[in-house]
Amino acid sequence: MMDAVIAAGERLAEALRAENDALAALDLTRAAAMATRKMQASDAFAAATAAAARNPTPTPGVTRAAAESLAASLADLGQENRRLLETAIALQSRVIETIAGVARPLTAAPGYGRGGRSRAPAQAVPLTLATRA
Repeated sequence: MMDAVIAAGERLAEALRAENDALAALDLTRAAAMATRKMQASDAFAAATAAAARNPTPTPGVTRAAAESLAASLADLGQENRRLLETAIALQSRVIETIAGVARPLTAAPGYGRGGRSRAPAQAVPLTLATRA
């Protein structure tokens, strides 16, 4: 049972490494294309872990050490993935804000409105970005 957990964990680690490499290179297109692979690997790992918890069996010391090492590696890769995703999202947000700032309609230019009062500049429409990590 633990062999299935380790195999699923190794697939998840490979997916995280690949996505982290793409994110570190700011290749957001490649990173986005890896999202499905990462989610599938994550789901498989969760299922294998749940199955192993339902049917606990004694594990040899070598297997236990491999599982502990893999758990530490997954924790590090997950933290790095989160940091890189947060950086990529912040970068994307700045790009979107920049584009939205220059894409304002001409009617949004400051000037005078009713009664000779100065018109407040138009604000960019709020945008939302949702991701699943």
